[in-house]
Amino acid sequence: MNLLFSGNDYVFDGILTCLLSVFMRTKSKEPFVVYVLTMDVSRIKPEYTAISDERIAYLEEIAQRYHPQNRIIKIDVTKLYEREFANCPNEQCYCSPYTLLRLFIDLIPEIPDKILYLDADILFNREIELLYDTDIEGYEYAAARDHYGKYTIHPNYINAGVLLFNMKEARRTGLFEKARELIKTKKLLFADQSAIYRSTTRKKMLPQKFNDQKFLHKHTVVRHFSKRLFYLPYPHTDNIKQWHVSKVHSVFHYEQFDDVLYEYIYLRRKYQYEREVDVANKQ
Repeated sequence: MNLLFSGNDYVFDGILTCLLSVFMRTKSKEPFVVYVLTMDVSRIKPEYTAISDERIAYLEEIAQRYHPQNRIIKIDVTKLYEREFANCPNEQCYCSPYTLLRLFIDLIPEIPDKILYLDADILFNREIELLYDTDIEGYEYAAARDHYGKYTIHPNYINAGVLLFNMKEARRTGLFEKARELIKTKKLLFADQSAIYRSTTRKKMLPQKFNDQKFLHKHTVVRHFSKRLFYLPYPHTDNIKQWHVSKVHSVFHYEQFDDVLYEYIYLRRKYQYEREVDVANKQ
């Protein structure tokens, strides 16, 4: 099974927690190949640097505890980004320019014919096979509706945080080429998400359980910890991520992910401790 993430060092905690939920929930004996798209655009912000090889190696070390053939592959697309999107109208988009990187995957030879793109702020509540095994023959991709966009934009407006791509069909229709052209020429409200939606020829709509952006039900497969609206104690938005463990408990009152999050806390502290020891030894 092929998975895809994108981001800088900031997404490390998200990728780690998401992958742990995949590995700890899956029933499959197949190995996973995880592609991580990254880049250095520190000219925009100092923190916009590529995810380090050290962190990729640590993610692979953890992944291979669950299956010896699991792989984490880093792909630096800095040159592609600078060629295609440097100083484009959407460079200062609502999230970060790293959300645009998925629009390059038709230009990357290593990307397989079927791949599941995931935002880093996602946990699997049930086995990934329920999503990955979806038949997308004849479709460019499969996606669920955006929780708010389906009311405010269009009933079938998608959330691009979970996208199961059929790369053969997407290349045939020019999905990504059209999306890139929009990014380069028009300022879009939701940047990559709007570009993909507007460029789509044929998509498969998934039930909301494959991208629950607000609630967690027993049948939820994917819980997406995106920014959401809260009505109490007063109307406000908050952007609680799964690695904000205390808030996951105190605000959402979730216990379903405790096995994943406690493993994350242990591994994260272990990683930090080992880095500190390495630094001390070098001094």
